[in-house]
Order: sequence, then structure tokens, then C-alpha cells
Amino acid sequence: MSHRYRVRNPEEIYFVTFTVVDWVDVFTRPAYKQLISESLTYCQQNKGLEVHAFCLMTNHIHLLISANAPAKLPDIIRDFKKHTSKQIINLVEQENESRRDWMLYRFQYHAKYNNRIENNKVWQDGYHGIACDTAKILLQKIDYIHNNPIRAGIVENAEHYIYSSAANYWGEKGIIDITPLDVAYYIANA
Repeated sequence: MSHRYRVRNPEEIYFVTFTVVDWVDVFTRPAYKQLISESLTYCQQNKGLEVHAFCLMTNHIHLLISANAPAKLPDIIRDFKKHTSKQIINLVEQENESRRDWMLYRFQYHAKYNNRIENNKVWQDGYHGIACDTAKILLQKIDYIHNNPIRAGIVENAEHYIYSSAANYWGEKGIIDITPLDVAYYIANA
């Protein structure tokens, strides 16, 4: 495994992806999307998370993130995934979810093979952190994140996708506040 896939330098900005087990399309209903938005906001306000770009798709989320010292990014990620996992299970059980039994079966199945998990496993292990230590990598990851809904055929313009930070980069208010990067600076220094 390459050293670029680990959070080694707490000062860096990292591109990470959290994927639902079996690529289950959890984030198709507003309640699940709201949970992720609120959880990111909580981590920003209470745990030192800086979100520079994000895109929530139906079964994964891409983030360009960093941590404010003394917070540690791996700790924030661990807490975020643990909290959202529990809350997703609660929502699946409480919502009028037509796929409830199937979803819970998938989450329970994956928990069986992990001694650290008691009942349900929502997120795949890891997050494939890539250090964005050059302007070229940062720009490529911002572009990748914001164009994900276009590639998926959801929208024609990235800034129209609500569950993304593309609108923030177009000077509009997004669903969550972010700390945008100065793209012009990075283009000049790429």
C-alpha cells in the first residue's frame, strides 16, 4: 500500500471517500442525506473538521478535508463513520423504507465478519486518503468531486447538485458551509 493513502501529515488536505458496504444506495431519501449534512456540520463545529469540497452520491461520499490542530483527521473520520452508521440504521428502521429488510440484511451480513462490529456494518473499511500536497492534485480532486453528479447523469451543471460543494465554489450558498480553496491561486501555482 502506498504511503499516499494514509493520513500521515495532520497539516495536509486529504481527498477521502467513504463507501457503503455492497454499494447499497442508502442516500436516496432526504432523511439520510440530511443526516450526513448535519453530521458533517457537527464535525465542523465541534471536532475541528475543515470541509473544502464534498459530494454525496447515493452510496458514497467524496470529501476534500483537513483538521484544525489539535484535532486529528483519523479521529474525526472514525467518529463520523461510527455516528452516521448508528444513525443510518436507526433511520432505516424508523423510516417508511421499502428496502428495510434487504438493507438491514446487507449491513448485518457484513458485521458478521468483523470482530469490532456488533450488529451492523454500514461503511466499508478505510477511506483511501490521498494527500493533496500539490496544486495539481488539489485541482484534480476538486474537479473530480464536483463532476461526479454530472458523470452519473444526475445534473448537467455541477453547481445545480444540492448535495455538493460546487455551488459554494460558484459563489452560492450550499447545503453546508465549507472552507473553499482559492482555486485561482492553485491554478497559478499548478
